[in-house]
Amino acid sequence: MGLDLINGIPAHVLFVHVVVILVPLTALALVLCAIWPSVMRRFRLTLPILALVTLVSVPLTTDAGEWLERHVESNALVRKHAELGDGLLPWVIALFLMATAVWWSYRRAANRPPDTAGSTSSTVATPLRVAAAALSLVIGVGAGVQVYRIGDSGAKAAWHDGYSAAAHPDRG
Repeated sequence: MGLDLINGIPAHVLFVHVVVILVPLTALALVLCAIWPSVMRRFRLTLPILALVTLVSVPLTTDAGEWLERHVESNALVRKHAELGDGLLPWVIALFLMATAVWWSYRRAANRPPDTAGSTSSTVATPLRVAAAALSLVIGVGAGVQVYRIGDSGAKAAWHDGYSAAAHPDRG
């Protein structure tokens, strides 16, 4: 049994805002840290902690969403939203793993003594850094796109019959 209601409001409706903010923020932080070591130098342990908080928020939101799904009328829009929502966790796991790998590799490089002339570690580090940046970009964009798709389908499911394009006559 999860956290289903907060002050009488379905928890999913509140938790979703955390996910909508944290997933793109974590993706952006990951990409910036992977591309620029100076950004990683400022973030330090904050990057994997942010990714961990993001990771924890997704199952909480999904669990609250499953509770809400059982308490609303089922239709194709709700089912599509739930299906898309189930697809976010792998992206967020990848964000967490990549954020931890980028942090760990930066930490390892920062603790290494400076390279001497003729050392091959700098030539190996550059391709690895480029690969980490490219993979971070793919994961970050994928997670961001998935959050957008989930949010769009959720808004359609929640509002498809809940408003009128014309203003109410009593309200101008």
